[in-house]
Amino acid sequence: MTYDLCIIGGGPAGVAAGVYAARKKLKTIFLTKDFGGQSIVSENIQNWIGTISISGPELATNLKKHLLAYALDSLTLQEGVSVKTIEKTGAGFVVKTPKGDFEAKTVLITTGSSRRRLEAKGADTFEHKGLTYCASCDGPLFSDQDVLVIGGGNAAFESVAQLLAYCKSVSMFVRGEKFRADAITVEKVTKNPKLKVFMNTSVVEVKGDKFVKSVVYKNAKTGEINEMSIGGIFVEIGLIPATMFFKDLVRLDAWGHIVVDSRTQAASVSGVWAAGDCTDGLYHQNNIAAGDAVKALEDIYLYLHAH
Repeated sequence: MTYDLCIIGGGPAGVAAGVYAARKKLKTIFLTKDFGGQSIVSENIQNWIGTISISGPELATNLKKHLLAYALDSLTLQEGVSVKTIEKTGAGFVVKTPKGDFEAKTVLITTGSSRRRLEAKGADTFEHKGLTYCASCDGPLFSDQDVLVIGGGNAAFESVAQLLAYCKSVSMFVRGEKFRADAITVEKVTKNPKLKVFMNTSVVEVKGDKFVKSVVYKNAKTGEINEMSIGGIFVEIGLIPATMFFKDLVRLDAWGHIVVDSRTQAASVSGVWAAGDCTDGLYHQNNIAAGDAVKALEDIYLYLHAH
């Protein structure tokens, strides 16, 4: 059969769109490897609106329950499925997976991204033990502590700005000689006296016992190695969007994000939309992903009823 819509991805974006699609009675095939997205590894999410505190695994369970509560006969879930390719046809699209091919008139891609991991001794050992990849998720847990942000782009400065509001101090390690963030953002954030910036600096080792205690770092220009006591580390060195299977279908930016119209989330090919971390949106968070997906679904609904 040909579905009205194929949703790919089981994070907040995909589920938000799936719930709306089911309530609008769109015949939908929902394909995902699992539920929850990047937040599944978080122990305490405090910014999922409407829920004061929730763990990543609990959020994943709730997302699936919410989706299935409205699925009824409108939405079909295929869990444990990864998409190989999407091919455009005369009537729409064929989504190819190891479990079979699915035909749909429209496609919504919500495959998210993965954090670029810090390559330093001890980084893996202390992940979720003081080293985190999400300031918006875990930042408040480090209130009144001295913390470190690694990175020099917009995401790093977004994290720094947030942490400066409640942390004792924030240090920032930038690998190169220049920031990669917007100039106006850099100017505003670096004025804060609680921020200390280290350029040409990389982490050699993360140290601690049960929790992060310090970092060993190196200056690339001088070769000097030092150690800094720290209460928490926030890594913002980039995202790797899960879009490699769609590079021949839609336009991607230089970093592999799907380029979308911010008003509708429509991609470069008619009949395809995208939402969440896999897109070129400026900010990437759970609530933003869910909102953008709902925006996309509303546009998809109008598209289907106009064709």
